Amino acid sequence: MSFLEQSFSVKFEYKIHFTKSLFHTDNPTFTDFFKSNPTDVLRKIFFVLDQGVADAHADLVSAIRTYFDQQQEVQLIPEILIIQGGEASKNDTGLFDRLVEAVDQYGIDRHSYIAAIGGGAVLDLVGYAAAVSHRGIKHIRIPTTVLSQNDSGIGVKNGINYKGKKNFLGTFAPPAAVFNDDQFLLTLTDRDWRSGISEAVKVALIKDPRFFYWIEDNAAKLVSRDLETMDYLIVRCAELHLNHIASADPFEMGSARPLDFGHWSAHKLEQLSNFSVLHGEAVAMGIALDSTYSFLSGLLTEDKLLRILNVLLHVSFDISNPFIQINDEESPILRGLTEFQEHLGGKLTITLLTDIGTGKEVHHMDHQLLIAASNYVLNFTSATAGLDH
Repeated sequence: MSFLEQSFSVKFEYKIHFTKSLFHTDNPTFTDFFKSNPTDVLRKIFFVLDQGVADAHADLVSAIRTYFDQQQEVQLIPEILIIQGGEASKNDTGLFDRLVEAVDQYGIDRHSYIAAIGGGAVLDLVGYAAAVSHRGIKHIRIPTTVLSQNDSGIGVKNGINYKGKKNFLGTFAPPAAVFNDDQFLLTLTDRDWRSGISEAVKVALIKDPRFFYWIEDNAAKLVSRDLETMDYLIVRCAELHLNHIASADPFEMGSARPLDFGHWSAHKLEQLSNFSVLHGEAVAMGIALDSTYSFLSGLLTEDKLLRILNVLLHVSFDISNPFIQINDEESPILRGLTEFQEHLGGKLTITLLTDIGTGKEVHHMDHQLLIAASNYVLNFTSATAGLDH
């Protein structure tokens, strides 16, 4: 008996650029990116815009055209495709088909780029289409929400929802580059502005206690939409996410998912609410539930738990919701544990907290303790609301 064996590694590199007014003709960020990646073949770039972004920035399409009129390094595809944003874009396989048709129609090859401007859902959809077309077209992400600038937009995952399950179809495909333009944040609703803060709370809780205490100290500035404060939060949050991707398991071959702290219930909550609860809002509730479970299971002190719950409240999150409430063994949210394990592709692995900044993996969640944790959060919310009045 004999066999052949092969082993190889592939090096991925991409940069996250932080800038203002990316498509202003005096801003060289995009131009410098293309010049730093020279080639002797014709490169094209095809833009896909989130409808909400296009509506909020009426001059964006013309600004893109004007900017690329001056470009010698890359050829702009004349059509700029505008598609619906939000989670609905990941639920519509017809949008995926439109993107693949555009790749075919415009001859976008592996030397060319598909650039997506929008929230995390649009970036996920366009990234997936880019990754599977021609086995990989270069993808440029231009995130426009707090959530996508500090988390999903700077990572290596793409995907769409399928068969009623979040990210059932997807790929691991790092972007060619990410451009974070803070001017896009100025037109966000207060709800969308706050929603992305939960991912910063999450990564601080498992990676960096000093960052958590900074969020605690600056909660009022964040809620009042101080841009300089938000810029720091986004850069630090992005840095922590990138450090984890580089040092751990970037393509998630194992079952450990520390960056999914609070997410097993969040993903199910989104689905149960028909995505009326935003991802960041669902993550905040998931953080509250799993932090409370950590306390009730003896891993986390109650004073640390109360600091976590109060930070979530101070950045104006609801931390309880009928869809996430666990009343008994038949509560629908508990199906999220089974689906999360299926998504992991191995044994159930949940990150809990032993301290602010320190996580611990467990492989079982006691349903009775989850019921108690859910009731604790609900009672805490009720008591806090009573104090407000």
